[in-house]
Amino acid sequence: MSDKVKYEMEFPIQVSPSLLYQYISTPSGLSEWFADNVNSRGELFTFIWEGSEEQAKLLSKKADDRIKLRWVADDEDGLSYFFEMKIQVDEITKDVSLMITDFAEEDEVEEGKMLWENMVSDLKQILGSS
Repeated sequence: MSDKVKYEMEFPIQVSPSLLYQYISTPSGLSEWFADNVNSRGELFTFIWEGSEEQAKLLSKKADDRIKLRWVADDEDGLSYFFEMKIQVDEITKDVSLMITDFAEEDEVEEGKMLWENMVSDLKQILGSS
């Protein structure tokens, strides 16, 4: 298995950081745009898409700022990959952006980026920020 490469993306979103945080850190918020359904028990999040299920472990979160997760399959394989959704607020303009950090196989980075773009586009529509 080849090493995954890290990539980062920035999505400007016209919404308050606290509202955005609800959508990136809670099962009910995530199930509106990230997966068909999301459950969490303690630090374990279960994401469900059209019958398939993936679990991710919460690595860290900070209120109104960020959430960082690692897929359990990567964790069990001893891999340190993660995905992070971080809220960035410009100090001067107060513009809000959602910063995504993720990892993918080198030949799947573009596909990964397109997936994030589609999901964040759904999120923006839900938030009325599209």
